[in-house]
Amino acid sequence: MSNSATTNQLFFERTGMDRTRVTGAVEDALSGADDGELFLEYRQSETLVFDDGQLKSANFDTAQGFGLRSVAGETAGYAHATELSEDAIKRAGETVRTVCRGRGGTFAEPPQGTNFKLYGEDNPLQSLGFEDKVKLLADIDAYVRGKDERVKQVSVSLAGNWQAVEVLRPGGSSAADIRPLVRLNVSVVAGQGERMENGSFGAGGRAEYERWVTPDNWRNIADEALRQAIVNLDSVPAPAGEMTVVLGPGWPGVLLHEAVGHGLEGDFNRKKTSAFAGLMGERVAAPGVTVVDDGTMDQRRGSLTIDDEGTPTSNTVLIEDGILKGFMQDRMNARLMGMAPTGNGRRQSYAHAPMPRMTNTYMLGGDQEPEEIIQSVKNGLYAVNFGGGQVDITSGKYVFSCTEAYLIEDGKVTAPVKGATLIGTGPEDLKRVTMIGNDMKLDTGVGMCGKDGQGVPVGVGQPTMRLENITVGGTAA
Repeated sequence: MSNSATTNQLFFERTGMDRTRVTGAVEDALSGADDGELFLEYRQSETLVFDDGQLKSANFDTAQGFGLRSVAGETAGYAHATELSEDAIKRAGETVRTVCRGRGGTFAEPPQGTNFKLYGEDNPLQSLGFEDKVKLLADIDAYVRGKDERVKQVSVSLAGNWQAVEVLRPGGSSAADIRPLVRLNVSVVAGQGERMENGSFGAGGRAEYERWVTPDNWRNIADEALRQAIVNLDSVPAPAGEMTVVLGPGWPGVLLHEAVGHGLEGDFNRKKTSAFAGLMGERVAAPGVTVVDDGTMDQRRGSLTIDDEGTPTSNTVLIEDGILKGFMQDRMNARLMGMAPTGNGRRQSYAHAPMPRMTNTYMLGGDQEPEEIIQSVKNGLYAVNFGGGQVDITSGKYVFSCTEAYLIEDGKVTAPVKGATLIGTGPEDLKRVTMIGNDMKLDTGVGMCGKDGQGVPVGVGQPTMRLENITVGGTAA
């Protein structure tokens, strides 16, 4: 069954709504508007958590609803409901119509359609039986506990999501998408004497469970979580001060995502609240730094065939060889800035209006060997994994905690350190990049991005890279 056939069954045949009458209600509601759409959504999701040697929780949820948006200039009216009925859509239309009352706007052309598909439409929640899921979690728990006597606690979670959406516009144009999403995560607490440390690792993407739950895959995930916990048992207090920092490949791209990526979203730049506002065409990073946002990658966590406005996603060059080249745009901000939408209009659910958001944001690789980069550092910090952080979009200032980091001494990676934080300003620190590795790697599919109270799945990535004069907050006396 095609995406459109599936959504037609879910939103019209199942509910008894008539597509022609719904289209007419949308046209009435958006008369005089510049843009807008009806967003229909049906979602099934589940999460299983195995903790302390037993199944602690198993949650299943089904949600459905619609969001109707009318855009007039810089103003948007939005109404949503869980009830999928023609009457509910008409009532929502009465609300959003107020923003364009008395206006004679020319409604924007709909996005061009696409036949490109980045993932299958099978429901991952139905691809593995409940007993098989519980057994999988129990097997992982037993495997980790049997690997090392220092293991004190294991927590394993499995999450799946199946989302069907359709975006309907005046005139009857529509775009549909079926989006699977799964994630497997393992957390380990290891102890030695009175000391306790933890490690965590996960993987996932837009595919069925089977891709991630083969023994080879889940053992790799479990081994990595255990490795991190054991490494941290031997960590020493982190030094503090200004120093050379080498960022590892893959997940450390989360720092790039937060410290730089949000500042390249269209709404912040249109409102001139981004540190990058007004810098298009100017140097904002060191030569060799190229950053892209690519929503078109097969089965990646942050990928989308179409965004939540119906625009096909794209591979958008944001920074090229250090020069600012573009922003991530939804339809409204692109129109107001005289630019083209880039397929970055995203929303958490039908209850939220879309806004410019990242998909898979990463830095391209360079031409230097990672070992060469490490060997070039006399004394510094090698940051491999990151936890939480805070970023000020207007200034670009950030603070990020390292969950796995090491000292670099005389060109060699030595002792693991605990309590290191990186402190800096994204736009300034991009200019401090002096070496870029040839080992660009994407994260394993665990990213979640928050903005204005909305969370969406994303991907990050980068190669190994060396930065100069970065402020490190440490715990060493």
